[in-house]
Amino acid sequence: MKKQRFSETQIASILKQYEGGREALELCREHGISKATLYNWRKKYAGMDSSHIRELKALQDENRRLKQMYAELMLDHQLAKHIIEKSYKALSKTRAGGICN
Repeated sequence: MKKQRFSETQIASILKQYEGGREALELCREHGISKATLYNWRKKYAGMDSSHIRELKALQDENRRLKQMYAELMLDHQLAKHIIEKSYKALSKTRAGGICN
């Protein structure tokens, strides 16, 4: 079965209908979602309108990108540190006349 993706405005609309007094089972049948999905949406987006949901998604996306950038920078830092240590060891070997502890 194909997984449906709902936009932020659709989720907000469904939740407003639920908060307005419509039954959960009726809404789930109408929109083709499970009760668990409806309750998870309610837990996640309670009291938000579509603009707040859009802002939340944008912040989550930005957070994901920043974490990825941090991970890449940490890898670059570790690589540079490793190269510096290697070159320092090689330099100290040549200055000590080839004798290494």
